[in-house]
Amino acid sequence: MARPKKRRRIGCRPASVYFKPRGIPLTELAEVVLEQDELEAMRLADYLAFSHERGAAEMRISRATFGRIVERGRKKVTEAILRGKALRMDFAPMSTETKSNERERP
Repeated sequence: MARPKKRRRIGCRPASVYFKPRGIPLTELAEVVLEQDELEAMRLADYLAFSHERGAAEMRISRATFGRIVERGRKKVTEAILRGKALRMDFAPMSTETKSNERERP
């Protein structure tokens, strides 16, 4: 039996939680589910260009775990793009913290 997932620190939520190829009905598409921690790890590593050490510290996890999460997330996004699948962001209960300087303005 697998260990339960540890709560991770998440710093933001995306504006949209679903992406799909244009012109194909949703009923005809397979779906790839991107977990909240995978999106956050990719945001830190790719969008904000944090080192794995700094990203891991932000999420309060080990550097090795951070690296595995980033790799898993990138693989899912790449699969959705290359195979023409829908991409859904899953927001299971996790610790979501937004720093005052990261809040988006309306």
